[in-house]
Amino acid sequence: METMPIGKAINAGLRAAMDRDPRVLLMGEDIGPLGGVFRVTDGLQKDFGEHRVIDTPLAEAGIVGSAIGMALRGYRPVCEIQFNGFVFPAFNQITTQLAKLRARSHGKLSVPVVLRIPSGGGIGSVEHHSESPEVLFAHTAGLRVVMPSSAHDAYWMIQQSIASADPVVFLEPERRYWEKGDVDVDLGPGEVTPLHRARVLRAGTDATLVCYGPTVKLALDAATAAAEDGTSLEVVDLRSISPLDVDTVAESVRRTGRLVVVTEAPVFHGPGAEVAARIQEACFYSLEAPVKRVGGYHLPYPAARIEEHYLPSVDRVLDAVEQSLAA
Repeated sequence: METMPIGKAINAGLRAAMDRDPRVLLMGEDIGPLGGVFRVTDGLQKDFGEHRVIDTPLAEAGIVGSAIGMALRGYRPVCEIQFNGFVFPAFNQITTQLAKLRARSHGKLSVPVVLRIPSGGGIGSVEHHSESPEVLFAHTAGLRVVMPSSAHDAYWMIQQSIASADPVVFLEPERRYWEKGDVDVDLGPGEVTPLHRARVLRAGTDATLVCYGPTVKLALDAATAAAEDGTSLEVVDLRSISPLDVDTVAESVRRTGRLVVVTEAPVFHGPGAEVAARIQEACFYSLEAPVKRVGGYHLPYPAARIEEHYLPSVDRVLDAVEQSLAA
């Protein structure tokens, strides 16, 4: 067992994947000697060389397009998109080529590309640096979309993503990069939670909080605060936005009878809408109240000085829980 921040855990996971498979290579802006703006690739070019850790021009469409070509030639590229809002110049490559080539070729072609994207807000930055674009990718068939919330998951999920035969959008909760956690680096095959399996992080009986990535800590904090007032909340970390592990969430809701979905992404047409619809289909006779959603507003991401009013807070989560319990 080792203790490390989430950013270092991703670095260690990349290193393990590169040690294991010489076809794994990294691409992105400033990921070489600088180690990336968040230092996630720190030291990897020094140890693996500039032919496997490639500093690219400021050209996201070119990065993803080149990675698609390399994947078709047998490599397993991992692309770093420097900030979440920078991914949109590559959106055409991702949604019209990367996502579709396997189905378009009836499985004859495989494009195992991983797109690492820092995601969410809370770092005091401006728009294009703090957005939550997961639903745009989750809506595109052919892409897998995942987001770890802990150092342990970050270490293992990046390796599972690289091993996937399908392209994976690997979202990294940027405001959690520096939060430390225990990582069991010695697990064997079959001991690691599958990439697309949700996990119950805290048991409860009165309502279920579903969350992922940066809102997991928020949900756990809300559950702790609720417990002081005698309310027992179960917390489920989705881990995977596409595909969704509906079964784990449904099992929880059948126990608690209530559900609040917490995301940084805007509520309007957001990932919480899909979770709410699926759970209301699966648990109609178990729900004691309508599913509630807490998330960002349907607005362009605000200036850093007021982002705390945009992002979900413990108070907003507890308000939603209170409304659910009162229904």
